[in-house]
Amino acid sequence: MRITRRRTAAGITASVLAVTLTACSVGSDGDDGGEDGAIDTATQVGYMEDFEAGTTFKATEPVSFGLLYRDHPNYPFKDDWSIIQHLEQDQNVTFDYENVPLEDMAQRRSVLISSGDAPDIMPVTYPGDEAPFVSGGALLPISDYVQYMPNFQEKVEAWDLQEEIDAQKQEDGKYYMIPGIHEIVIPGTYTVAIRKDLWEKAGLEHPATWDEYAEQLQVIKEENPDLQYPMTDRWSINGPVEATISAAAPNFGTVAGWGYGLGLQWNQDEGTYVYAGASEEYRTLVEYFAGLVEDGLLDPEALTQEDEQAQQKFASGQAAAIGTNDQVILEYRSAFEEIGDEDSEIEMITVPGGPAGDNIAGGTRRESGLMFAAGAAEQEDFLAMLQFVDWLYYSDEGLEFAKWGVEGETFEWEGDKRVLKEDIEWGALNTGAPQLLNADFGYYNGVFSLAHGSTQDLDLSMRSEEAIEYIQDMNAVKEELDIPPAVAYDEMEQEQAGLQQTTLQDMVFQATAQFILGQRPLDEWDAYVAELEGSGMQEYVDRANSAAGVTE
Repeated sequence: MRITRRRTAAGITASVLAVTLTACSVGSDGDDGGEDGAIDTATQVGYMEDFEAGTTFKATEPVSFGLLYRDHPNYPFKDDWSIIQHLEQDQNVTFDYENVPLEDMAQRRSVLISSGDAPDIMPVTYPGDEAPFVSGGALLPISDYVQYMPNFQEKVEAWDLQEEIDAQKQEDGKYYMIPGIHEIVIPGTYTVAIRKDLWEKAGLEHPATWDEYAEQLQVIKEENPDLQYPMTDRWSINGPVEATISAAAPNFGTVAGWGYGLGLQWNQDEGTYVYAGASEEYRTLVEYFAGLVEDGLLDPEALTQEDEQAQQKFASGQAAAIGTNDQVILEYRSAFEEIGDEDSEIEMITVPGGPAGDNIAGGTRRESGLMFAAGAAEQEDFLAMLQFVDWLYYSDEGLEFAKWGVEGETFEWEGDKRVLKEDIEWGALNTGAPQLLNADFGYYNGVFSLAHGSTQDLDLSMRSEEAIEYIQDMNAVKEELDIPPAVAYDEMEQEQAGLQQTTLQDMVFQATAQFILGQRPLDEWDAYVAELEGSGMQEYVDRANSAAGVTE
């Protein structure tokens, strides 16, 4: 059974595209066929009059767009990258970069938007990032202009994504960020890596549930007394084992870790939000991981240690399981190879089910996307900007270019399969090659490739067989949960909610670690909930339900 989606009962319904696809081709008469966001083409330069889905974009004269560039330490920005050169030569597009280091991105973006100095285009934006800035008028309501983006509209309709797009709407019924999109559900590949050799030696198969996983850890502990702990973990910089509990949370009926978001848990039966960190479902999740620590199955240091320390423990045989994803597991294997361990085998397990079922969070076909500065609409090359963005981020051609690069330069076709040139490495492809696809050429870069593929073909094209098998296994058993209604605050509500959200989340993450480590007994749960209530939890939830158009 493939992943299925339960439709939301809270009033999010798929809507019909406001403009037909054929109306997206803009003629010289300036008629765009839409009521909102009409662009006077007589004032515009650089745009293509015959631009439609499938058309290769090339500005009719050189254009330059302001771009907020997230400079990633793994592939530091180079102005002579192939991707930049080709965009200038082949698309007639250059950029005025606001180059910001990854670790400073959120703060710098906030300052730029708030001051009115934000660049035209702001990629690497996740759903919800736009909310604090909507009411101030600094962001462009991009929903007014998608009529000029035929590739985006075509995919939304063909892939039945309108519900996911509607979930971006704010209080005024418009959306201010446009997400990257996937043709198929791509479940997050954050899960647990296990020592396959030890599991097979113990006669164990992959666990179907988290309870079964705990039972298996106990068996591994008993049969391998040299292990310090059966499981250690990583990704605990901002909260306890954030990746693992985030992946587990939908199966417990809640949100946690990296997926904690606004801290709101959708109660499908009641049609309202409740505060996740105070819910019985969250308590059950915390109790589970506290039980692992209490039974000596999970390394207590996992909740605070650096990633490198966790990896060293796993590679040195001190643990038999650890959090992973489809890229990190390659690092684990390399670590084993470096110490000459040829016997240990590692593999990813499908995220186990839990008391709430076998689930993944709703809206997984949305990816990081784009925001636009409100002033972009005043530019004389605004229409060209929309066409370029539509081509690069939503057309099949643009998506392939941003991910794989240029045929003959970075890849070749072998039958119906793209193959990287032998001197270029990416992930598990051409390991050890002297050049990196992202660091040396600028491709497979989240700034220029929102969904790293979008189409099923491209999404899977660079993944290892192991990762593809994992995705297929997840799709076979998991149910995608409903997309809950958007919480659309006005400016005053956003400011009040933001302050409370930070305070409440800090309390939840601190208590989560304390409960799991046994530093605070779970029989103090009611006292902990009372502390949240004393910090405005109910007011926070009531405000969210009102902003979402639902009542308790």
